[in-house]
Order: sequence, then C-alpha cells, then structure tokens
Amino acid sequence: MNFYYMFIIQGVKMGVTIKDIARIANVSHTTVSRALNDSPFINEDTKVKIKSIAKELNYVPNYSAKSLVLDRSYNIGLFFTTISQVTSPMFFYETVSGVNSAIKESYNLVVRGIDDYKKFTLINNKRFDGIILMSQSNSDNSFIYYLLEKDIPVVVLNRDVDENSIVNILSADKKGAYKAVEYLIQKGHKNIAIIEGKKGFNATTERKEGFLKALIENKLQIQDEYMVQGDYTIESGYIAMKKLLSLSNIPTAVFCSNDEMAVGAMKAAFETGLNVPKDISVMGFDDNQLGGFITPALTTVRRPIMELSKKGAEKLLNIIENKSTDGEKIYVNTELIERESVSKLI
Repeated sequence: MNFYYMFIIQGVKMGVTIKDIARIANVSHTTVSRALNDSPFINEDTKVKIKSIAKELNYVPNYSAKSLVLDRSYNIGLFFTTISQVTSPMFFYETVSGVNSAIKESYNLVVRGIDDYKKFTLINNKRFDGIILMSQSNSDNSFIYYLLEKDIPVVVLNRDVDENSIVNILSADKKGAYKAVEYLIQKGHKNIAIIEGKKGFNATTERKEGFLKALIENKLQIQDEYMVQGDYTIESGYIAMKKLLSLSNIPTAVFCSNDEMAVGAMKAAFETGLNVPKDISVMGFDDNQLGGFITPALTTVRRPIMELSKKGAEKLLNIIENKSTDGEKIYVNTELIERESVSKLI
C-alpha cells in the first residue's frame, strides 16, 4: 500500500469519505459519487479505478448524506398483511430471507405489518424508495392503491391483484392443491377432508378451490363435514383434526392448507391412538423446513416462497433504478414433495 493510502487510512478518524477517494484518484468528489452510483456519464475506466480505490480503503457509503444528495431514503419496505397474528414463523422467515438476499447491502430493509398503521400518511417517498407487499388478503387493496396514488414503486407477492400497472408475483396455489388431492385419490383415497386456512386470505380460497376441483373432476362426493376451518397455526390444525376424528365416518386422508396445521393434525391423530399414515394420511402445503424433520416426514406441496420473494425484490430494484412502470404477472410453480405421511389404500 502506497504512502497516499496510508495517509488516508491513518489520517481520517471518522472513516474514509468520497473526498478522500477523490484526492487519491485526482478527480472531483462529484465524479467519485457518480462512479460509485454507476452513472452512465462516467466512463468505465474511471469507474473501475474509483471502485478499486474505494474497495481497498474499505469505503462505507454514508447513506444519510447520500440520501440527501440523491433525494432517496435507501429504505425498502417489506409489508405483510399482518405480522402479529397468523403469519407463520417459517413463511415470515422465508419471505424476509428471499428479499434480503436480493437487496444485499444496497438498501436498508424495513419489515412491517399493514395492520400496524391506522393511517398510511407516514408511508411516503421520503421514507421508502419502494415497497414489496406480501399480500394475504383483499383488505390490502386500499394500501396498494394508496401506494399507486403516491407514486411509490410497489411489487405485490402472493395474491393475484387486478391492476395492470403492478408487477404481481404469485405461486400457482390452486394448481398445487389440485395436484395434492389428485395424488391422494391416486393412492386410493375417496374420503378426503380439508383443513382450511384463515378466512379472507386469498391462499385459503385458492387452495380450497383446488381441493374441490380435484374431487369434482374425479367424481367424488363433496362432504360438508369434511371441510373444517383452521387459521394456519399449529393449534388450529390440532383442533380441526379433533373435529374430524369425532365424526362417525372419519376421513382416510386430510389435506391441510399449510404445513403448520398438518403438524397439529398429526399430533391430534397420535393422541387419539391413530397411526399416520397407516390409519389416516396427512398432506401439507408450503414445504417449510419443519415438515422434513418430523416423524413421519410430511408429504406436502412445495411453494417456493424464498424464490418468489427474491424475484419480487429484484423486480422492485429494477423499477427503482430504471424508472420502469410496466406491470406484469409472474407465476412460480409449486411442486409435490412425496415423503412418508400418505399411505396407499389397497
């Protein structure tokens, strides 16, 4: 390391600044700022030189100063319909991990629930450069239209939104549920129950529609007592399964609208003295990390939440950086994961 680098490192007690890099590179601090932000007005050789100096000096951007200069907050908002009620821990973890892997160190990530806000006036361009919404309910529409009105870039995940100007990324839940129930039918099951998710959530509706479609197309009877309400929590799966097991004619298989409820359902079956899958089969949905480590391991439908969330963050960054306003709808396919919790009836 030459004398000038040593001078900068030893002489700047508050850390390396853009002016220090400018002095070493023999350019203006404006040129350094533009180069570090990949401005098209700076040639590639100059960019490479400036970035190399910044890297060697362990330069850390001052986002407060940067945001004032560029009129940006460098905050990305990740909003859920709610994070205080029935958003499962694994769903939350995979969503945050997916988004975080895309934004890396370029932005600060702010995670909130829409239900945290009585009014949306605190959500504006000064606080957020863009927002990713993991939408779980139609009640989110007022929030979405508020963001559009305020020209805050937004990408909506998980729920089909009827708005052509929005980038909308979602998994094919109805198709996934259909495949799950069809798999049970192929295993010889005819008395198939469903433990539904929380009322009002789009995923709940989609998965129930897939369940019903599979029964109808395979000419199986739809039995109202086999459709029991849950709310995506383990406890609700446990309670719902207890109801099913109290019936005079218990089902041979239960499709649970998420893996957490499937775990609760299996516990209820075990407590009743039943063996899973010998006496009753259990199918989940989501394929969170829990399902593969319980006994028996859970047969489920993989919904790639981490991939979906990462793709959403990448789309949002593209909108922010390139001022893109083109809406599009992107589907991420589900996948049936066959494990040990479903038996074949003879």
